[in-house]
Amino acid sequence: MTNAKLPNKLGAGESEWNLSEDFLPAPAAVDQDKIRQAITMILEAVGENPEREGLVDTPDRVARMYTEIFAGMHRDARDVLTIRFHVDHDEAVLVKDIPFYSLCEHHLLPFFGVAHVVYQPKGGVVTGLSKLARVVEIYARRPQVQERMTNQIADILDEELDPVGTLVMLEAEHLCMSMRGIQKPGSRTVTVASRGIFKSRADVRDQILRLIH
Repeated sequence: MTNAKLPNKLGAGESEWNLSEDFLPAPAAVDQDKIRQAITMILEAVGENPEREGLVDTPDRVARMYTEIFAGMHRDARDVLTIRFHVDHDEAVLVKDIPFYSLCEHHLLPFFGVAHVVYQPKGGVVTGLSKLARVVEIYARRPQVQERMTNQIADILDEELDPVGTLVMLEAEHLCMSMRGIQKPGSRTVTVASRGIFKSRADVRDQILRLIH
């Protein structure tokens, strides 16, 4: 069993875990002018003055921020998983506690937490550990719901790596529950998607869930 935890801070040689410049879409892929106009209208709609000192650059800042946090819309996770290796290993590979930040598509408020990604290779075919984190990043950086994101990660690993089994668990806090509506900060939502042996064999799935926790 391989268990790798993402560092809280990047150090020398760890840039692959970070959102590097090549992850960001080309500027033409995002209409930043339209975002600036929309943010200006929202500020006016709530009764603010977009021209006051603290807000005058806000539309531009938000436009650049949206280009970054929605960068996953312009990336295909299949491209990440083209890196394959053949190794003498046929038991589960687990990368746990991968931090992610996403935006709930219902209110455009953040939800954030950690992802645990497990797959059991078939025929010794594996991918780089950092590629699993990249896949999580690609699906997180777009308007999302947690349930769909969990399934998307499991599906792409199952399709591209053709493993014996795949299991993905996401644990997240949703600000649309914490700061509005029901207003229950600290509550966490857990979603699981399993494929292959982890879906058909409850005893194997339970073993993996124990390892995650």
